[in-house]
Amino acid sequence: MHWAIGIALFIGTVAGMELFAYAAHRWLMHGPGWFLHASHHRPRTGAFEWNDLYAAIFAVPSFVLILGGVQLGWWPGWAWIGAGIAAYGAIYFGFHDVIVHKRVPHRYLPRSAYMKRIMQAHRLHHAVGTKEGTVSFGFLWAPKPEALKAELRRRGNAGARQPGDPRDAPLTEDTPA
Repeated sequence: MHWAIGIALFIGTVAGMELFAYAAHRWLMHGPGWFLHASHHRPRTGAFEWNDLYAAIFAVPSFVLILGGVQLGWWPGWAWIGAGIAAYGAIYFGFHDVIVHKRVPHRYLPRSAYMKRIMQAHRLHHAVGTKEGTVSFGFLWAPKPEALKAELRRRGNAGARQPGDPRDAPLTEDTPA
């Protein structure tokens, strides 16, 4: 396979993963997968949360495609696609876990309009502590914060956190997700 086709597959996969991530976040994580994702909408009490299992789950196709495309004699394009999935995972980790949620300590402050917008959109997503009523499910693209705030107001701020909200209490073994 020509390297240019591989690069195109890689870039196309990274871009396509944003659509997949949006759909998975909106309809899986805020749907039947809430039992894992709920931990991400509450304060973390340690280094990990149940939501982290999604990273392992979503890494499996990437690993299998790279292995198949490189070692098992599958179509070589699968390796480029698997690498695109892995690259999106790395970008997601860097943006979401490191920059936004500061799971690795840093002093970064967003200066670009893009980073300010994406971080504010993610904070507005977390303003709602339930699986319903949230806005902004993308990770690398987000609507304007004004539009998200208007949507939250239109919904009557259903599920929005208030000061002292019991959902802000750390999860324990007895806490229902």
